[in-house]
Amino acid sequence: MKAQNLLKVPTHVSIIMDGNGRWAKRRGLPRYEGHKEGAKALEKILTFASDLGIQWLSVFAFSTENWKRPKEEIEVIMSLLVEYINTKLDKLLEKNIRLRFMGRLNQLSDETLQSIKEGEEATKECNGMNFVITLNYSGRAEIIDAINKILKDKKESISIDEFKNYLYIPEMPEPDLLIRTSGELRISNYMLWELAYTELYFTDVLWPDFNEEEFLKALYSYQFRERRFGSV
Repeated sequence: MKAQNLLKVPTHVSIIMDGNGRWAKRRGLPRYEGHKEGAKALEKILTFASDLGIQWLSVFAFSTENWKRPKEEIEVIMSLLVEYINTKLDKLLEKNIRLRFMGRLNQLSDETLQSIKEGEEATKECNGMNFVITLNYSGRAEIIDAINKILKDKKESISIDEFKNYLYIPEMPEPDLLIRTSGELRISNYMLWELAYTELYFTDVLWPDFNEEEFLKALYSYQFRERRFGSV
């Protein structure tokens, strides 16, 4: 699929991938089947975004609140992540995509942490698109963690620009566009600092059904947004 009349491509697109469980429920399937289909949707969007020249793609994969979900569902999500890193590294390298993670990663299992380290290490020299997976992530937790780093550095005061240096990935530009699927109209404790001036796009499409055409709809909507950042 080709993007026609796409006059401005956002530097950073972020996605809250919502609706996997509902997708499965509507089909009479276990919730984890929705996550499996969601992983396939992500692979398509990742490739498409890279081909469009988007420099950063970040996705909300697992929040700090998601630990409240059924154990089987959590195990499937984590196993899908490990499987993805183990089987898709060659494709990431071929597309020159750098794989990165952010969140409270030290609270994850040893197996998951090992896979994360291997994925980041293997792709660290890639200078195409940055693919950021937020895992065990919370916007409030990121801000608190940043404040604790500032306190550790014994800073008496700090500017807004300096504060960014204490975030999980300081060099990551703020998202130009946030996409949330499944009809929910909220940001759910996601990138609270980074989304200050981000354009928001909501769709009723459930994440496993979100394809290249739906992604283009979001990008076409972005074309008509005037970003003033508080100016006239």
